Amino acid sequence: MPEPDTYEQDVLAAFEKGQLKSVASKAELARLRAAARTTALKDKRVNIRLSSIDLQDIQAKALVEGLPYQTLIASVLHKYVTGRLRDAESPKTAKRRPASRSGRGPVA
Repeated sequence: MPEPDTYEQDVLAAFEKGQLKSVASKAELARLRAAARTTALKDKRVNIRLSSIDLQDIQAKALVEGLPYQTLIASVLHKYVTGRLRDAESPKTAKRRPASRSGRGPVA
């Protein structure tokens, strides 16, 4: 994990001294708590097959984010089904670029 930069060290020091105050309203905190409870509730198991390359890429991204790769997969799927995950490209651009045969994305 990379070392914290100066800004991050300053924030951590302020937190440890008790100098930071929450700006969230009680309603916002209640909404966030409810969302966290719902997100944390994992009552079903799913098995999927992924290509070795995709799994390696997911594991690498999870390592950078500092979380287990299964958690990253669950988070991405949750964001997708709740409408909070969007394509970086516009729909017009994505339609013009054919997918590669390997399934690894657009052909360059």
